[in-house]
Amino acid sequence: MPSDTTPLNYLKTQIRLMKGSDIALGPGKVDLLAAIMDTGSISAAGRQLGMSYRRAWLLVETMNTCFVSPLVVSTKGGKHGGGAQLTELGVEVLHIYQTMQQQVQQQLKSYEQQLCGLLTQVNP
Repeated sequence: MPSDTTPLNYLKTQIRLMKGSDIALGPGKVDLLAAIMDTGSISAAGRQLGMSYRRAWLLVETMNTCFVSPLVVSTKGGKHGGGAQLTELGVEVLHIYQTMQQQVQQQLKSYEQQLCGLLTQVNP
């Protein structure tokens, strides 16, 4: 859903990296990686994104098995609490995807203007 600052008409792209029938990486998983990087926790990242811990954990598990090595490592709770962090590969994958997404959006700007110009008026 567009925010108050988003134009009424816009082009939305969603890039997914597939490994067989699994979505190895996509917008939701990238958001989760970024949230884990920010919060240091799978649970907190899930809450931040409005998903259950189980859902967040399953997404992390899928990413970790799809790539040559894990993108996220976690430690169990205990006296000092648990946590999670991106591995070096996780940080690299996150940055590659974010850069790619920005470049794709930039490349599509002229098409977006052309296509949005052909839409009927939106009643706010």
